[in-house]
Amino acid sequence: MNLTRRHFNVLATGTALALPAALRAQGTPLNFGVGMFQPDREKNDATYRPLAAHLAARLGRPVNLRTVDSWEGLAKSLANGETDLALMGPWGYVLANHYAGAQVVSTILYQGKPEYFGMIVTHPDSGLETLDDLLGAKGRGRSFAFGDKGSTSGYLIPYFEFQKRGIDPEKHFSRVLYTKHQAIQTQVTAGQLDAGADYNRNRDAMIAQGLISAARSKVIWQSAPLPNDAVAVSATLARDAAFVRRLQEALAEVGPLLATQAQLLPANYTGFVARDNAFYKPIRDAGLATGKLEPR
Repeated sequence: MNLTRRHFNVLATGTALALPAALRAQGTPLNFGVGMFQPDREKNDATYRPLAAHLAARLGRPVNLRTVDSWEGLAKSLANGETDLALMGPWGYVLANHYAGAQVVSTILYQGKPEYFGMIVTHPDSGLETLDDLLGAKGRGRSFAFGDKGSTSGYLIPYFEFQKRGIDPEKHFSRVLYTKHQAIQTQVTAGQLDAGADYNRNRDAMIAQGLISAARSKVIWQSAPLPNDAVAVSATLARDAAFVRRLQEALAEVGPLLATQAQLLPANYTGFVARDNAFYKPIRDAGLATGKLEPR
C-alpha cells in the first residue's frame, strides 16, 4: 500500500520477549512498534520492554517489541502490516488512520494529562526573544531544525504556525534541518543551531537526565495543548472488538500498577486512558490545512 506520496523509510529491529511455551502457543505473536522516544535504540528497547511484557501477559499472546527510528516509518509499518499495534506520535497516528484505517484505542498520560505542548527553542545568546523575532528580520537567514516529517510537535504544528504567518521556512532560513528531537535540543543548546522545534516532554526529560542545561534551552513559543501519543492498532485488529477491549483494559491497568512497578513507563508518564479517533481531530485539521494530508 502506498501510504502517501512520501516514501517512508522503516528501520526497525525486533525484540522477542521470552515467554513460557504455553503462552507462546496461545496465539500469533503481536508486533508492537514504538517510536524513538529515548536517545538511542538500546535505551528505547529497554524502556518499553516492561510494557510489552505486561501486554503479553494480559493478552495471552507473545509480543515482539520493535523500535522504529522515524515517526513516518512507524506510521507506514502500522499501515502495511509489519506492525500490529504501536505507541506513536499523534501525526503519525493520523497518517496511519487516514490512509490505512489504523485506530487509536488509548492515549498515554503525561503527569496525569492526555495532552502535551509543542515548542520552539533557541539558546540565550541568539538574541531571539519571541516567535515574531524568529519569523521577522532578526530571524531571517538563521538556521532552524524540524523533527522528521512524521513528527507532530517537531514538524506539523510548527510548520502550520509558520504557514499561518505567511512564512516559508525553506526561504526564510538559510539552513533547515530535519532530525531527531534529542539532536535538536543538543545542537541548539550548544549554539550550533539558532532555533528548533521540540516538545515539552522531551525537553523535560533531557534536562532531568542532565543531557542539556535548562538555562541553555530558551522557549520562545509554545503551542496550544496537543493530544498525547496514541496506542493504535492496525485496521485488521481494530475489527476485533473483543481484542480491542482486552487491550484497553490491559493499558488501563498500567497506571495503578506504577505504584509497585515503576519500570512499566518512563518517568512522568502516569498511565493510559481510552480515547477514540475524534480526540486527534486538531492534528487532522492541521494536516489538511497545510496540505500535508490529502482530503479523502
